[in-house]
This record gives sequence, C-alpha cells and structure tokens, in this order.
Amino acid sequence: MMRSMFSAVSGLKAHQTRMDVSGNNISNVNTAGYKSQRVTFSDVFSQTISSATSASDDTGRGGINAMQVGLGVNVASIDMLMTQGSSQRTDNPFDVMVTGSGFLVVGDSTGQYFTRNGALRLDDSGNLVIPNGMKVQGWPAVYDQTSDKYQIVSQEVQPINLFTEDIKSTKPTVTTKAEISGNLCSSSTQYETSVAFYDSQGNYYTMALVFEKKRNDSGEPIPNQWTLKPKNVDAAGNKVIVSDANGNQVKLDGTKVKFGTTAVMASGAVTGMDITFYGNGKLKTPAAASFDLDLSEAGGESGPTGTNLSKIAVSLKGLTQFATKNTASGKATNGNSAGTLSGYSIGQNGIITASYSNGAKRDVAQVAIAEFDNAAGLEKAGENLYKATANSGEFDGIGKAGTFMTGVLEMSNVDLSAEFTDMIVTQRGFQANARIITVSDEMLQELTNLKR
Repeated sequence: MMRSMFSAVSGLKAHQTRMDVSGNNISNVNTAGYKSQRVTFSDVFSQTISSATSASDDTGRGGINAMQVGLGVNVASIDMLMTQGSSQRTDNPFDVMVTGSGFLVVGDSTGQYFTRNGALRLDDSGNLVIPNGMKVQGWPAVYDQTSDKYQIVSQEVQPINLFTEDIKSTKPTVTTKAEISGNLCSSSTQYETSVAFYDSQGNYYTMALVFEKKRNDSGEPIPNQWTLKPKNVDAAGNKVIVSDANGNQVKLDGTKVKFGTTAVMASGAVTGMDITFYGNGKLKTPAAASFDLDLSEAGGESGPTGTNLSKIAVSLKGLTQFATKNTASGKATNGNSAGTLSGYSIGQNGIITASYSNGAKRDVAQVAIAEFDNAAGLEKAGENLYKATANSGEFDGIGKAGTFMTGVLEMSNVDLSAEFTDMIVTQRGFQANARIITVSDEMLQELTNLKR
C-alpha cells in the first residue's frame, strides 16, 4: 500500500522540477542568446516479487515472466537545446550574432567564460565588453616590421582593447599609385588637368599637367598624338612647381622629376612623354597603359623639409580620345595624411576595422570564437555565461575565426507554444500523482477502519 504513495511523491518531485525548468525557459523568452532546457524522466529501480522462469519439460509448463513493482520516477536529465535562435535586428554596429555552434570568449579575473549574447560595447578604457563588464577576447593586430603593416595573427586569445595608442591615430603614408582617367577631346589641341600625391609626412600636393597635341613641321596638330608635360615650371631654374594643400608653391628639381625614365627638364628645356591613341579612341602608347612619375630624388626647395617623395605608378587605363568633351582628371589612389580615429565596424568574419579622419581604414583586432565537441555539456554560470566541463571538451586557448551577423542579436530559442503545451502536460502529471496520494490515503483509512 505504501509503495504507491512513495511512488506518487517521487512523481510530484519530478514534475515539479519539470515545471521549474519550463518556468525558467518562459522567463528567459526575451533573453538574448538564451538556450532553452528540457527535462527527461526515467523509472526508478523495481522491486521483484517473483523472478522469471523458463519452460520446463519436467513440469510441462511454459516460462513465466518476472513480476516487479516499480518504485517511482526520477529525473534522468536536464538537457540544453543548442539550436540556433532567430535574429533580431538592432542596427547597432557592435551587436553581433554568432552563426553556427561557436561561442564568444569572455573573461575577467575569475577565468574564461563563453556566451552567445553578442551585445558588445566599449567601456571608458576602450575595452570591448559584454553587458556584465567581462572583456571580450580575440586576436589584436600585430605590427609586421617587414611589410610595415598590421596583420591579425591567430594566437592565444587576449582581451580586445580599441583605445591603444597605435589605434587612436594612423600615420601618414606616401603616395605610390595614382591614375589619370577620362576623355581627351579629339578636336582639342590642349587640355589641363592635375595629379595629386602625399609625401612621407602626409603633406598633400598637386602637380598641374597639360596635354598638348603634337604638331608636324607645318605646325598642324597631328591626329591621335599628344605630349604630357608638367604645366608650371621655372625653366630658368630647372624647377617643376607644385602646390601644397594651402596653395603655396613648392619647387622640385626638374632634372630629377621623371616621366618614365626621362627627366622632364634639362638645360631649361621642358620635355614630356608621348601618348598616342588608335583610330577608335583607345590608348595605344604607352603600351603598358601606365608610366612612372618618379619624384623620389626631386626634393623640395620650399615648403616642409625633411620629407620624402616616391616613385608613383600612374595608371592610364581609363584614358580615351573620343569626339566629346574633355573629362580627363588625375588622382592619387593611395597615400594619406595622418588621421585620428573616427569610428569602428565589425565584419562578418569578426574583424574589427577602425576608420580614420583621413579616410584610411585598418584592421585592428578580430573577435575569436570557441567551439566544443559537445556544446550541450557546458555548464551554465549565470548572466548568459557558460563554463567548460569534463563532458563538453576543453577550450584550446586560441579559438577560431567565426562567422557573424552584425547589427543583429540572437534571440532566445525558447518555443512558447511548445513550453505551454509541456506545461499543460506537466500540470496534468502532477495532478495525477497527487490523486494517487489521495486514493492511497483513503485506502489506508479503510484499512484502519477494519478494527471498528
């Protein structure tokens, strides 16, 4: 008689646990990155009243199954369901959603933890943190002396800080590439344009250029043939005059300013380089559709001193000659002045790119992710955090490059319709077990009434 009562008590306890889990799931329905849980039951060991016997030729009887009375129910497991949650658009550039099975790596003085909540932010010291202040970990960009560039190298993860001195500003870079593109009107005989460049300290200059039609011995323009020269020159001093950002003149040694391999000035004479077109208006020469504007040894007579200029590869691939208006213009395609930090963005690969006031951009760090052999084996540590366990697999300390959605947060994967259905089933199970106790009590009451 008492076995049924104790079995029912175990049923009440098990269903109470199941209701607790459902309640926790529902309460976290709007918790970013939350993973729902479920409860599974198993029966407790059974009391054997009679063991099973096999068929016997001696008795002529068949086999008999064992007779057992179960002694209740037990909670077999509380499982985490690691399915991907839906995405919630926030348009916050520091909100990220991990796609796949990875986890963001975070930590503080107590150790490393893992989370799916990608609501990242910067603190006043430039640390990238999650809402509880734990620092997000990844790989900072490392300066490579050989290439003179910052590169992200996969290494042991460390807290990401975006206010380091090398990130707050970017140094100037000298111009090594430029282009002149657009149209030269086939009926024109002269057209002026310019090309811009930066020196090693980030000073900006423009060199005025002029396209002139070549002429025959009679002084008539030769179709499809042009000469490109610097416009502003001091022939007596063999100087090429360029302008800085403030319009001030800077004089370069014209004997050392070269278009290709030819100096543009010698003994007071101004030379240039020949440019020819096919009859269809396409560029013919130079054959490589480019030339080197070599300023590396030209120097400056006035303006900032102690700076270096470079050999600039000038592309002419976009230059044409058609019977339409002149549009040819030149510009630098690299090089910049010194810049100050103006903002950040996070790419789909987790790379954080800094933007600067001079238009430059640089990769400064990459958010790493941790993956586990058995993510469901992680242990919840509160505040949307998980800890590695003996059954989850270990974090190697380095991590991997993940795939992210930016401006998006991962929503909870709680399915309310499933939770409410499970809640009804749990409630009915609890009620049924309570009825067993009531009926068992009435039967015991009948037993005690036999004495009257």
